[in-house]
Amino acid sequence: MIATLLRSNGATVTESGTAADALRMIDPAPPDVLISDIGMPGEDGYSLLKRVRALPPDRGGHVPAIALTAYARAEDRVRAVLAGFQAHIPKPVEPAEFVEVIAHLAGRE
Repeated sequence: MIATLLRSNGATVTESGTAADALRMIDPAPPDVLISDIGMPGEDGYSLLKRVRALPPDRGGHVPAIALTAYARAEDRVRAVLAGFQAHIPKPVEPAEFVEVIAHLAGRE
């Protein structure tokens, strides 16, 4: 659903089923924005972002990141921001807000 929403708004979307696959895609071709679910099997979104932030900037280390999550408490938002995410979007996603946040982080308002 998220990929369809983004594509219908003109985004090029690359999907990954695991954190390890996402990391392989980011380095060497960093996206404009990384959207990561926090609750992934195996390795969670916090772990993925920690590994991304360890990359050099030219290989994706500074890519803007959004935490997409069912965890919507204030503490969850704070944890995501402290972990290095620029935005915390709770599920279910409000489409217009989600697209706006991505456009802002990608510098395409």
